Amino acid sequence: MMKMSDVAKLANVSPATVSRVLSNPELVSKETRQKVLDVINEVNYKPHIVARQFRTKETKIILVVVPDITSAFFSKVLRGIEHVAVNNGYQVILGDTENDIEREKEYINLLLQKQADGMVLLTARLNKTNLEEISEHFPMVLACEYMDGLNVPTVSIDNISSARKATEHLIKLGHTKIAHITGPINVILSRDRMRGYQQAMMSHELDIDSAYIQEGDFSFESGYNQTLKLLALENPPTAVFAFNDEMAMGAIKAAKDSGLKAPEDLAVVGFDNVKMSSVIEPNLTTINQPKYEIGKKAMELLLKLINGESINKKKFVMKDELIIRESCGSNPDLKEQTKM
Repeated sequence: MMKMSDVAKLANVSPATVSRVLSNPELVSKETRQKVLDVINEVNYKPHIVARQFRTKETKIILVVVPDITSAFFSKVLRGIEHVAVNNGYQVILGDTENDIEREKEYINLLLQKQADGMVLLTARLNKTNLEEISEHFPMVLACEYMDGLNVPTVSIDNISSARKATEHLIKLGHTKIAHITGPINVILSRDRMRGYQQAMMSHELDIDSAYIQEGDFSFESGYNQTLKLLALENPPTAVFAFNDEMAMGAIKAAKDSGLKAPEDLAVVGFDNVKMSSVIEPNLTTINQPKYEIGKKAMELLLKLINGESINKKKFVMKDELIIRESCGSNPDLKEQTKM
């Protein structure tokens, strides 16, 4: 069955342009409109019936696109979205992209066909131009990730400053050989957190050994494997800052399996403050994100867009917090903090 994305590809335009030709043709130039219509006639494309009712029929459905449904981090974000949506008469459907950009495009097509009234993206693998083009014609909010210069309503923390804060905590404890296990480098969040790590090291005039930066894939297993690699170095690090709590917990396991103790032999800092971070031994020092509040704010913004309200402020940077527990050891100058 021919999809809108197939028509777009054949006509060498975006799916959003095809949607406009079908719903608001007057917004499209005559030349582009004819090119799209020629392809539609040639392949006998039959758009979803709901697409022809664009802006005239509510579905009362919100689409939330998640990069990894198995991640503990997103559960509270989703709960914040769900509570606001349900209280306003909307149902939430989830789309799990498994960090695959093609899957992300497929879910966006549901919005283009008006099978949902709006969308919250908890991931952004599409480029800035594509996201802005879609948001010009459909209600969309980006949450958890931040993209410089993106003219789309966004709710997130400042990942660069948060990562800098986590790294500086290790520096204050006296560590100079600090490694960083990143997420996949093609992900914006991974690059932002690595930048924060690098800024902290450079501001304290500490060398950044390229061997100390290892790329993970968000999973416990990658944190474990990359830490084993770091510990095998001739001059191994004494501390590790991991992209997320799952990889940080993998790092602690790797240290234990290598006959080392955390934090005595290897200090570890994570990111996200998922529930298990306060359960694992030693309890994990981490950056807390206001997960529920991020989801709640994102859904509130989306409702404004759906209702046609103007949004003067499009960037919302939420407050993060360094949660100091046991995995880095202690320093008498640092005050113990706890947060469950």
